[in-house]
Amino acid sequence: MNAEPSAADALARLQQVLSGLHGSGAAVAVSGGIDSLTLSAAAHVSLGAAVVMHHATSPAVPEEATGRTRALAHARGWRLAIFDAGEFADADYRANPVNRCFFCKTSLYGSIVKRLGATGVTVLSGTNTDDLGDYRPGLQAARLHGVRHPFVEAGIDKATVRRIARLLGLGTLAELPSAPCLSSRIETGIAIEPATLALVHDVERTVTRRLRPATVRCRVRAEGMVVELDAPSLEALPAGRSDLLREIEAMARRAGELRPVRFAPYRTGSAFLTAR
Repeated sequence: MNAEPSAADALARLQQVLSGLHGSGAAVAVSGGIDSLTLSAAAHVSLGAAVVMHHATSPAVPEEATGRTRALAHARGWRLAIFDAGEFADADYRANPVNRCFFCKTSLYGSIVKRLGATGVTVLSGTNTDDLGDYRPGLQAARLHGVRHPFVEAGIDKATVRRIARLLGLGTLAELPSAPCLSSRIETGIAIEPATLALVHDVERTVTRRLRPATVRCRVRAEGMVVELDAPSLEALPAGRSDLLREIEAMARRAGELRPVRFAPYRTGSAFLTAR
């Protein structure tokens, strides 16, 4: 198999990190995104039966992510555990503070550690070096639970993760767009409710079906619901945008969401408000 040298070299560095876990075993926290799926594939090659993938389901996790994880685990013979991490039982998480991700990851890693018991198994995440430049309160939860980040240890960024995914034969999954959890669509300070997340997901699927955009995010803000699209998709919307807008408004009303709806350009993390 031909591969870009940088991908082959990076995979070799990653396998060196993973090979050190043969004695203790490993548990990969797999969300269904490209980072954790690629780490799972690499860990399975390096560790075989000594690694178990752990996927948490919740109203914040799109069913497509769970489906991808199940399908790849079945196709590749991974050991896979699917469970509810219980973050929706945490009032701090549901309140959606600026550090919401800390409470989410605390539930996730705490659940994995509890499931593992006193086995000495190391928990791994798909965090890559690009993630280190952002505000990531989930990394604090990882430190508290002794979670390791093999991509970071091997000096691997997001673009290289995708190249490794191609090298490992993950096909079109290597191009999987970034897709943070559905709770990231809710503006900081607005409570996280399962029904709202279901609406957000339904709106994004509807817009995807109608427009085939490169990027779509349905944000719930204090001012209203904002459907963000990549620039070419936004420009391609028919004048007035009335049919699609009315459809989204009807979906929102059925879900009890009465905020006004509008379209806007996509901005990364635009529902996140920093602490003032």
